[in-house]
Amino acid sequence: MEHITFLVAVVIITALAFDFTNGFHDTANAMATSIATGALRPKVAVTIAAVLNLTGAFLSVEVARTISGGIIEESAGVQPQIIFAALVGAILWNLATWLLGLPSSSSHALYGGLIGATLVGVGTHGVHFDTVVTKILIPAAASPLVAGLASWGATRAAYRITRGGRGESTRKGFRTGQIASASLVALAHGTNDAQKTMGVITLTLVSAGALGAGANPPLWVVLSAGLAIALGTYMGGWRIIRTMGRGLADIDSPQGFAAEAAATSVILTSSHMGFGLSTTQVCTGGIMGAGLGGPKREVRWSVARRMVLTWGLTLPAAAGVAALAAWVADQGDLGVAAVGTVLVGAAAGMWLYSRRQPVDPAGTAPAEPDATTESDIAVEPNAVEPEAVEPAAAGTAPLPTTTPAPLGPTGIAA
Repeated sequence: MEHITFLVAVVIITALAFDFTNGFHDTANAMATSIATGALRPKVAVTIAAVLNLTGAFLSVEVARTISGGIIEESAGVQPQIIFAALVGAILWNLATWLLGLPSSSSHALYGGLIGATLVGVGTHGVHFDTVVTKILIPAAASPLVAGLASWGATRAAYRITRGGRGESTRKGFRTGQIASASLVALAHGTNDAQKTMGVITLTLVSAGALGAGANPPLWVVLSAGLAIALGTYMGGWRIIRTMGRGLADIDSPQGFAAEAAATSVILTSSHMGFGLSTTQVCTGGIMGAGLGGPKREVRWSVARRMVLTWGLTLPAAAGVAALAAWVADQGDLGVAAVGTVLVGAAAGMWLYSRRQPVDPAGTAPAEPDATTESDIAVEPNAVEPEAVEPAAAGTAPLPTTTPAPLGPTGIAA
């Protein structure tokens, strides 16, 4: 530990701060559908997700190794201030998209930050572009499609198998299944995303000479990264939970179960192979597949387009901010202090702005206990026309049939 200088300590703390933002930014991945269908109460959902994120952090280090020794060339002369700049770019993008209620990829924000800062601080030889293509870009394009197709098939199978069953008992069964499937998504998220911070801290320690090249993350790094992402998850990213759970598609319990099961399969498989994919994109693809496979066969494409646009901007935007931060930080201690001041000021400003129109857990739960009728579960999707609307239950207001207004700058409907 004699190699842990003040700057290295600052970088480690900043990495854990990124891990915290990753937690509340990506809580929606695991729990948005379960909250939207009423399978779990919001606070119970984020508590379960936090515990399982921490547990998942101990299951593998393959993704951490992809970051610490795969994307960046450890022997290229990467210095702690470069990693600090990369984290600044990732954190600011996470906070900006959280403020807008857009489920962007924390993973790609981190990758973009590392690439942009390394290109400025070291040069092109500091980035393994072949690894970027094979373990980041290709999975980014393929994973939401794979999850969407799997979720679509699982949704149709769920409705077909339960055709003719009693609606309420079937719904309860799927809600119970959602608790299990959402828990697996949270576990998979911890296995994949907590490792990214482990990889960054490990890369920092290697650059400072505290660890040898190719070393695995020490136990204290694994534990601290797991605790940071768990704490962030427990805080709950209610803006993004609302967008994913209620803004993208109207889903019932069978669809939620199918989306979560499909996402879990893709994330765990990718973690085992060392692919640093975006759990946000995987889970969003699962929700879209479930929406298209359900009785109404619909997705709010205006919301989906905004999400996809955000995904495309994430890596280059974070890279651009990190590149500028790296240039400033490379000027010396005053440069590092200036970058840190901007980070703290911008983060505080976005948080204060978010308080003007806060989103609390009540804004993510279903507006009604469950306005669907027994026939919603019992009828196979093929038997229902896309424009057909089920009559509202007695004593309740009819469900809206029009697409809701787009979200405004703060994530509130305009």
